Amino acid sequence: YSRRFAFSRPVILGGVTDNSAFRALCTREKLLAAFGPFPVRLSTANTYSYRKVDVPFQEYVEQLLKPQDPSRLGSDTLYFFGDNNFTEWGPLFQHYVPPPFRIPGTSPAYSFGIAGGAGRGMEDGIGVGFGSLPAPTSIPTTGSGSGVPFHWHGPGFSEVIFGRKRWFLYPPDKTPHFHPNETTLAWLQHTYPMLPPAQRPLECTLHPGEVLYFPDRWWHATLNLDTSVFISTFLG
Repeated sequence: YSRRFAFSRPVILGGVTDNSAFRALCTREKLLAAFGPFPVRLSTANTYSYRKVDVPFQEYVEQLLKPQDPSRLGSDTLYFFGDNNFTEWGPLFQHYVPPPFRIPGTSPAYSFGIAGGAGRGMEDGIGVGFGSLPAPTSIPTTGSGSGVPFHWHGPGFSEVIFGRKRWFLYPPDKTPHFHPNETTLAWLQHTYPMLPPAQRPLECTLHPGEVLYFPDRWWHATLNLDTSVFISTFLG
């Protein structure tokens, strides 16, 4: 891992950990029972995420976890990822098994998130069930399309617990063409189809149990194809 990927390119890791116990604690029912009244800090879904809003977790799940409106700006879209209160969420994170790889001189820090909407689960009346089966497609299903636009930071891992998450990545020396206040869904609809093949990003879709490693300073944007529960391990 260190020799082939840590400093050079992304890679999808499969079967390196077993997080079935953690997944069982991340269903809608379990999370609402454990954290419903606790406040969570939401960030705007634009590149710089300047605005933060605190709401009870139950309110976020039941009222704000909605389909992405393609015409809505990133600065007007709220997204739960990171900014976790480790006093409250720490007991849950103790059950997570991170990837068994490290970069010398770094230490891990978790960021946990849930983003809407839901594919067939919503249509079947299951709601945001965090475990309903997704439709077998590679494009956003009904009620999906949330995500964060292109940005970069230090290296880390991202694992999908429920749902599917599509990733778009560029190396540090290849800045993508995007507007920092445009959502990933709008970029996918308007900019992506116009890109010549040589200018298109690396792409992948993560399924439950799969982990993506992204190196330092790689540009990346994400798009949730279903209601997704996910956790990242940042190496700082």
